[in-house]
Amino acid sequence: MRNYSVIRYSVAWLCIAVLIHLLIGFSIEMSVDEAHYVLYAKHLAWSYFDHPPLVGWAQWPLVQLTSTAGLIRLLPECLWAVSLVLVYQNTKALRDWMEARAESNSVELPSPEVSEWLAVIGISLALLPHLLVFSLLPDTLLTTLSLGLMLLALRWVNRQEFNHWHWLLLGVLLGLAGLSKYTAIFPALAVALVFIASDRKIPFDSPWPWIALAIAAVLVSPVFYWNATNDWMSFKYQLAHGKGDAWQFHKLLAFGVVQTICFGPLMIYGACVCVKRYRTYASPVLIALLCFFLLPFGVFAALSGSGGLPHWTTPAWFCLAPFAGVGLAFVWEKTNSRVIQTLAALQALLFSAGVVVVFSGGVPFTHLKPNPFADVYGWENAGLRAKELAQSHGTDAVAVKNWSLASRVAWYAYPATVYVIDNHHDQFELWFGRPASGRRVVFIQWSELAGDDQEADFESCEPLESLQTTRFDQALSRFDFSLCTFK
Repeated sequence: MRNYSVIRYSVAWLCIAVLIHLLIGFSIEMSVDEAHYVLYAKHLAWSYFDHPPLVGWAQWPLVQLTSTAGLIRLLPECLWAVSLVLVYQNTKALRDWMEARAESNSVELPSPEVSEWLAVIGISLALLPHLLVFSLLPDTLLTTLSLGLMLLALRWVNRQEFNHWHWLLLGVLLGLAGLSKYTAIFPALAVALVFIASDRKIPFDSPWPWIALAIAAVLVSPVFYWNATNDWMSFKYQLAHGKGDAWQFHKLLAFGVVQTICFGPLMIYGACVCVKRYRTYASPVLIALLCFFLLPFGVFAALSGSGGLPHWTTPAWFCLAPFAGVGLAFVWEKTNSRVIQTLAALQALLFSAGVVVVFSGGVPFTHLKPNPFADVYGWENAGLRAKELAQSHGTDAVAVKNWSLASRVAWYAYPATVYVIDNHHDQFELWFGRPASGRRVVFIQWSELAGDDQEADFESCEPLESLQTTRFDQALSRFDFSLCTFK
């Protein structure tokens, strides 16, 4: 009955999570990154300044049909569901691999299905993956593809049939991963390590491994073609972006705290129990399988001292979930399940708090300047109003100070020209160019962006009007519109 309750509560939780996703997905406006990548679908290209093209290509069919954010968000919602199914399958495959060695190592494994469902519940209770449900990011795609690659790697070490269809699928997954994000190199290396560490011979005398590599190379070739014709700007940007600022130890500590909050102590606890309990399996294969987590997480942890974003590690945590599931299942069946219940309740409360502040626009935090939760409200009205003001003053151009403002404005004011005047190279410069001297634009100042001063960029500016954004009768932010002329 205790094992059955795991399944029952897991299914109930997932149903609640989906309902909350749909409620918020149809209630809030586009976020910064979400709007940026949806614009990829409006401007199809072989690749882009900051990322490979798959995140735009995947959204193109939906964007042709609708501009409703809630409908566009059905794609990342489906990918989240597929990722959870793959977590379940990966956990089952990992447990099968362990079971084949259990007798020789005299180690008892938890019951079937318990590990799988606890892996699913562990990662689905993590806070940050729910944020990716509301926006299709390259990391969303890479998470699903990494889990697919991990499942093929487990099929290989479990000595299951690996025919030409599996080699073809491996090539496709590797190629699509490369089209989703440059950090796809990490799961690709992990796959290679698992194949090398296994005692199963790689059939280099067969054409299928080489065909798989050829498929992967062909699929990622648009990225290299685009970069070759654009002075390798994307590669240069990512290298500089990854290097970040000067390395500082306190940023590494902050990285650890943020990762724990974003992905939860339940996952960490389960993974630690698994490694400690089943360390007798410390074979090259197990270490290679753990590299689906260790490689990306270790690199991002090392780089965190100079900067980084918490969602970059999402694919790594999903690949750690099967190990966490096995560890949690052991605790659930053999020791004290109250620890799991407490950690799960803590993460559920954290998730609930996150839902409240996002849905309210951070109303409890309106005294904070800037309000970190005001970012997903007001942009639709601001973009439409900017477009109307531009047309009424004989121009088709809008200007903002930062690319993070431009993404929402460009989406909601489409097809208006949107200039970013921070003097940094970005995707908007490729799409819209640099403004000519004397060009008239409607300039938007947002109250939550500090230092938004237009005097140095324009020859003259005439204030037009302001637009206040409210949520539950509380002021969130203000948009100030001016008619300006570039120097």
